[in-house]
Amino acid sequence: MKMGLGRGLDSLLKVYDREVEEEKKIEKNEESHIGEYQMRSGDIEKIDINKVYPNPNQPRKNFDKESLNELAESIRIHGLIQPIIVNKMPDGYMVIAGERRFRACKICGLKEIDAVVKNYSNKQVAEIAIIENLQREDLNPVEVAKGIKKLMDEYGLTQEKVAERIGKSRPAIANSIRILSLYPEVLELVEKGKVSFGHAKILVSVSDYATQLMLAKKVAKDKLTVRDLEKEVNAILGNKKKKKVGKLPSEELNEFIAELQRKFGTKVTVIGNDNKGRIYIDYYSRDDLDRIHDIVFRR
Repeated sequence: MKMGLGRGLDSLLKVYDREVEEEKKIEKNEESHIGEYQMRSGDIEKIDINKVYPNPNQPRKNFDKESLNELAESIRIHGLIQPIIVNKMPDGYMVIAGERRFRACKICGLKEIDAVVKNYSNKQVAEIAIIENLQREDLNPVEVAKGIKKLMDEYGLTQEKVAERIGKSRPAIANSIRILSLYPEVLELVEKGKVSFGHAKILVSVSDYATQLMLAKKVAKDKLTVRDLEKEVNAILGNKKKKKVGKLPSEELNEFIAELQRKFGTKVTVIGNDNKGRIYIDYYSRDDLDRIHDIVFRR
């Protein structure tokens, strides 16, 4: 099961266009060259293809040669139907979106390429590259969750901001990154497609390592449905038939636990509810304990 992102690139870029206008003064301070290259956004221009270069920080590094050659042949016959999107830089134009089309045009030997020229900050370009990569259809739920987490950790985006950019609700974003708290062996099964995103959300409620792994392997082997897994978890946790699986704490408390897990880099579990309970932080060696101690008491 793929976690669809629900927002096209055109819609996404409108968010950044609006930010360019709203934060123009801030961007001038952060990127001194931006003011020198103010251009209209949205106009298609023909630019020298030799002045265009890929984004060195583009997460996608590998492009299938056979597929590129097929696209190049199509462009040779029909022309470039959809322009690429580039950012004006002091030394030329950096590709924001459409690197595959750009590479195919190079194979064709084109001297010029149709492009929409933008004027984004370095930070915005980096964010767009990650989000464009997230919109690939072949990503599994773990890759999507890691991409979302990277947006939050490296670019300081809140769940609300990520939700706005991706076109999903904040609870959907929270559910996605929550599966990263699963044990590594279970995450591997999710990555391989043997455990779905729906199954993974249920397994998050099982804090015991052996039980979580056992259930994940059972899902993979016996092809359990999400409902089947809910029943298994209910039985193991000793809940009554009508109770919700795991009787989880509130969404806010779960988000807090997930944040602790990211901060400490280890499994964090909670027993209780929003009013009272206990929080357990796992460690697996003396070095691990010392590392957690340094994080807690860091001045």
